[in-house]
Amino acid sequence: MKSIILYIGYIPLFLSAFWCSAQNPYYFTIDERKIVETKWKYTYALHLESNTIIHQAEDTYEYFLYFRYNNTYEQYLNGKFTRGNWKLKKEVLHYKFKHIKNFTIAAVNQQALILEFTQSNSKGTYQYHFTRVTDEEAPFIKPINELPLVKVEVENPNATKRKWWQFSKKKKRKKRNTTPKEQLTYINIELTGGGFYGGINPVYRDYIQIKNDGRLIREFKSEEDGLITTKRTIPRVELERFAQSIMDKGFFDMQRIYTCETHICEKRKAKKPSPIPLRIAVAYGDRRKVITISIFGKDGRQTKYVDYPQELDKIIAGIQNMVHRLDAS
Repeated sequence: MKSIILYIGYIPLFLSAFWCSAQNPYYFTIDERKIVETKWKYTYALHLESNTIIHQAEDTYEYFLYFRYNNTYEQYLNGKFTRGNWKLKKEVLHYKFKHIKNFTIAAVNQQALILEFTQSNSKGTYQYHFTRVTDEEAPFIKPINELPLVKVEVENPNATKRKWWQFSKKKKRKKRNTTPKEQLTYINIELTGGGFYGGINPVYRDYIQIKNDGRLIREFKSEEDGLITTKRTIPRVELERFAQSIMDKGFFDMQRIYTCETHICEKRKAKKPSPIPLRIAVAYGDRRKVITISIFGKDGRQTKYVDYPQELDKIIAGIQNMVHRLDAS
């Protein structure tokens, strides 16, 4: 009987601890490791509701951002360096840029970072879009007295330890394979967005990623069907052939942003169904590029609103054909 009373007595304590953890402001919904020791380059600013690019980085405007491991950040804006402190609380990133102190992380991955914010003196939501850069591409200099970061990974620490009696047994040494392993070129392809939001079965998410090992992942979420995840493996030979075709079509020589240049295009942004910006990111070896199209494809009137290269249509169609072909098989 006493054990039952003690057990019941722990229930409110458990519920209290659960409530406190749920209310804990330091519960991270975004992994801090995705931010630490990353360097980014600003590309453009977007007004989210109207899907309008309000500012774009050009040769005369350079802004780089570096989140350091000690919760300090460094900024480089048009030749001037500044520093400050950053902190991540849930999805809110606390760091100061101009008059803005807090940002919401709308998206972060190996290729892109999107910081979202609102202004008290204006309507709507704004986004800063960044692309990931390497140490060589960023202007930040590591102090001489600071040791480089070393990442150590041990799959099975106990596997390297030998028992004392194992030293008495002589084992034949296997001949080492001196043939050097072939170094495969790193390939990563991501495609997200595109099309128009609305209709009977609105689409909330359409994301495709083809990883370096040929693993294809597609996440498709609609109102009626919910989230559908497709996973397949593409042969390495086919992946390399497709990546080479992307190179041959001049992907890395294209512009980073294709947006409206006509009044008709600007008016189309405010109409229903709402256009969803398309983003395609390709990494091939040391080369990386992210291209954004504010209105991709044609609507019910079969009108192409944004002038972007026809080769981009072929690249995007090639990615989508891989998914549909695998689904059919």
